[in-house]
Amino acid sequence: MALGFTPAVQITGANAALINTHLVDWEHVDASGVKSDTLKLTVRIDDLEGMPSFEGKIGLLVGYHESGLVDKGEFNITRCQPQLFPPLLKIIATAAPFKVADETKFKERRSASYGPTTLGAIFRELASKHGFSPRISPELDAKVVEHLDQSNETDMGFLTRVAKVYDAVTKPVNELYVMAKRGEVKSLSGKTLPVVTLSVTKGNSPNDRSFINAELDEESRVKFKGCKTVWWDGASGKECVVETGSAPFKKVAQRYQNEAEAKDAGEGMARKIKRGEKKIRIDCPGNPDLGAEGLIELDDTWPSFMRGQWSIDQVTATGSRQQSYRCSISATLPVA
Repeated sequence: MALGFTPAVQITGANAALINTHLVDWEHVDASGVKSDTLKLTVRIDDLEGMPSFEGKIGLLVGYHESGLVDKGEFNITRCQPQLFPPLLKIIATAAPFKVADETKFKERRSASYGPTTLGAIFRELASKHGFSPRISPELDAKVVEHLDQSNETDMGFLTRVAKVYDAVTKPVNELYVMAKRGEVKSLSGKTLPVVTLSVTKGNSPNDRSFINAELDEESRVKFKGCKTVWWDGASGKECVVETGSAPFKKVAQRYQNEAEAKDAGEGMARKIKRGEKKIRIDCPGNPDLGAEGLIELDDTWPSFMRGQWSIDQVTATGSRQQSYRCSISATLPVA
């Protein structure tokens, strides 16, 4: 996508006309499933008579006048914070249904037990209960669950915890709720994220609109190359060990109910270890094609130790009259 030069943002939905004419700055956090996407808006209220009701859904479109705007989804307004001086209103919205009137008890902690069943059946039951249309990858859908306890957790927190065992993520996307391996979230939700190539311009300077900065974090401690998971074999009355990868091994404290669960957990942990070997943080010009679960390609204009593809964990996009439109990216090594 060829980017333009004139940043543009448009809010749709509840009080859109008022917000667009009074908008001071905005922040959109697109995260990879660990938490809901959030949208924060700052609006001038110095010329308003009374405070209008800011409830319902709002949408975000962002990009450039020259190349067009990209729809970043809908958000439920969850909080409004007016202040006296300067006279501003902060609006906070999330992609998940966090509303004051929590009809489906989405935020309520509860305990329950599941099994024998499948991971897909559990996911569909909980996602549908809160009005979402569930989407789960076929590989995860078929996972057999002998027994699983939800212990004083919200349904979203429980699903997130279970997904981590398989190195997967859960994420609300508009009316959908997705559970997928990293990198599959966007495809299951019907969105396709292109690989975004980033180039460092010659004479890269903080005074330039195209300025890019980056920081590489490489784990300096002893690096694990694999992990050990354990399961209890009732027939032989002993604990069995499953090794995934190679030494040195990281041992997972939890004991699993059978060999299949131990193997799944081991493979998930091995992928997580591989991703954690290197992390990169990038500050760059705003690009609406950047999104969590997408890929970025650092081309030959970058130092050799940073080049190649990286998997995006989080994108924080910001815009204002003073700071224009910028993106802050957190990314790790992609793992097949």
